[in-house]
Amino acid sequence: VQLQASGGGLVQAGGSLRLSCATSGLTFTTSTMGWFRQAPGKERDVVADISWSGSSTYYADSVKGQFTISRDNAKNTVYLQMNSLKPEDTAVYYCAAAPRPWRTIRYDYWGQGTQVTVSS
Repeated sequence: VQLQASGGGLVQAGGSLRLSCATSGLTFTTSTMGWFRQAPGKERDVVADISWSGSSTYYADSVKGQFTISRDNAKNTVYLQMNSLKPEDTAVYYCAAAPRPWRTIRYDYWGQGTQVTVSS
């Protein structure tokens, strides 16, 4: 199983980025997918997750109304649209997959992480 996250970068406050996570070797259509982030000196926390069909989603309070998680089951890819970015959104963002129903706290597979840096 491989998860390849991409789309991170340096952006000014107020800007937008779209992260992508392409998967392979995974039964994507029956996997809960999640995005996590880890800022320097902090623990890795869930940002958002999404059910198999995409009909159910969860967002951390800190990103509600700002980030949108989505998935394309035909492309085995999950996305995180991040708008109105703030310096406190700076972190390494990870995608993860769990071969079990939404919601779950146990993720089996992780991507390598993509750095998002928001300048003030």
